[in-house]
Amino acid sequence: MARDLPAAQEFYGAVLGWSFRPADLGSEFAVAHLDGQPVAGLGALASTLHVSVAWTPYFAVASADETTARIRERGATVAVGPLRLGHGRAALAADLDGATFGLWEGAVLHWSVGRGRAPAWLELRTRDAFAAAIFYGEVLRWAIPGEAGCDVDYAQGQVLLKDGEHPVAGLRGGAVEAAPDPSIRPRWHVYFPCADVDRVVRVAVDAGGSAVELPTVSPHGYEATLRDPDGGLFTVVAADGKSA
Repeated sequence: MARDLPAAQEFYGAVLGWSFRPADLGSEFAVAHLDGQPVAGLGALASTLHVSVAWTPYFAVASADETTARIRERGATVAVGPLRLGHGRAALAADLDGATFGLWEGAVLHWSVGRGRAPAWLELRTRDAFAAAIFYGEVLRWAIPGEAGCDVDYAQGQVLLKDGEHPVAGLRGGAVEAAPDPSIRPRWHVYFPCADVDRVVRVAVDAGGSAVELPTVSPHGYEATLRDPDGGLFTVVAADGKSA
């Protein structure tokens, strides 16, 4: 969600090579494409909403009403919705530590995290990864036998969410049995693949963004964390996992 949708489209078009098409959610939404494949959605923040610009993951659910009820039952917050958007229904919520996420009931685009041009990885940075895993597992019905869920595992110092053998997200924060770290501001973070991390950093800075973390090698590969001109944080990671 951006404060200036045309400016956001111009920035991400220059930085990541995206093109944009209107969505069926109205004139204030657009779907980003790369090489003909849908990548992400951009929407315009209402001027009356005093919230920070951020990338927010939306999880597909069978029933937005049932899912929001489970969120409220566990003491978390449903900020918006469920409300009808286009041919589906959406809601915006925050988990017990304040990390924002969305829900989508309806048809979904045919792509998945970590494959093709879609986001390479989603990561929840939180104070207690295991408590978060229990919350999201119960709310979103992860790892429920007989349902179209995901596998949850622990590796590389974080809770991993996998679609079969394919990792799609990680929940990171706090060591096993350690007290939650109060200095962490919980949030979901998105990683986008790119062919040339160094070039993307240069273009982003020239386009009015900033480099929060310069290119470095991480467990995900060669990556850099950027901030767009509106303040939205995201990480770019080499599509081949290697530096130039």
